Amino acid sequence: MTFRARVSSMVEHMWDGNDAWSRTARSFLVPAEWLFTRAVDRRNRGYEQMPTLNAPLAAISVGNLTVGGTGKTPVAAWCVSQLRAAGARPAVVMRGYGDDEWRVHALLNPGAPVIVAADRREGLITARVRGADCAVLDDAFQHRRVARAADVVLVSADRWRDEVRLLPAGPFREPLRALQRAHVVVVTVKAANLALVTRTVQAVTRAAPAVPVAVVRLVPDTLRLAVTLPREDAPSPGHGVPSSLSPAASWLAGRTVHVATAIGDPTAFVAQLRALGTTVRALHRYPDHHAFSESDVRAIATSAAGSDGVVCTLKDAVKLAVLWPREAPPLWYVSQTVVVERGAEALDRALARVLAARAGTAPTAG
Repeated sequence: MTFRARVSSMVEHMWDGNDAWSRTARSFLVPAEWLFTRAVDRRNRGYEQMPTLNAPLAAISVGNLTVGGTGKTPVAAWCVSQLRAAGARPAVVMRGYGDDEWRVHALLNPGAPVIVAADRREGLITARVRGADCAVLDDAFQHRRVARAADVVLVSADRWRDEVRLLPAGPFREPLRALQRAHVVVVTVKAANLALVTRTVQAVTRAAPAVPVAVVRLVPDTLRLAVTLPREDAPSPGHGVPSSLSPAASWLAGRTVHVATAIGDPTAFVAQLRALGTTVRALHRYPDHHAFSESDVRAIATSAAGSDGVVCTLKDAVKLAVLWPREAPPLWYVSQTVVVERGAEALDRALARVLAARAGTAPTAG
């Protein structure tokens, strides 16, 4: 494990742990948390006093309150697919971290423009030039300078803790009351049990009682060999692979694998695999958006010798595939399907706001 990976693991343990060291570390960081909270409050007051810039395109923002691990990418991609099904021509506009996120979006929705721009308004202008008539803003809830037709905010049930702590003492970027700005809050579920999902929904409802809540489950769907991914710098226009190379994720039942991840919540991903009946021999955990090196890949492949392969997410596969040794065990990635379990009508209303704004009519209420 690299030094950065060790630090990342230590920070997450400090945020989530209930041992004496974690509690002491969080207490030590209370002054820094207080300063961060004050800075967030000042920033939000500044946005509220500043006129919002008109958006060049009707847009829906998919964001969160915490640092990573909420399922933002699959939900944003789902929004793109829903808008396309309604006859719109959406683009994805994102800040972009590393080289993984934009490639994942391009693969999940072939043909939809993916714009990487630190300035969201400039990104929307570029999307319009490229033929889009609306946009999904990936991770833009805290970027309030540009108007949007709807704000969807994700809260992970798998990562929920009753004690909400802001950075650096916890993973929250804003207090829970910030959810009051949202049009709909989506509680995402990967492996969390019903009791934890219920506690998360209740906490969200207390913080923002006027905002509708949806519950979305991210379900492992298809298993694909990473060698089927395009290897060129730009994503290919398609993502289809022979069915023999893409069995259902249930194929993993009874198999012994290693897991390699550089995502926000690897624990939930591993729990999903184990729920399928998979034996996870080892987890090779790296910080979110980690740029895998050849030495990283050699270490993973060597450790996985004798297993049924290495499993990762699509976000990892777009980086690992180009480095994966031919003689190594197979590298698989699991795609996730978005299943709306509750609050479909609230999500429909949020998307309808975008479609209405796209058509030049007044957004619907709600």
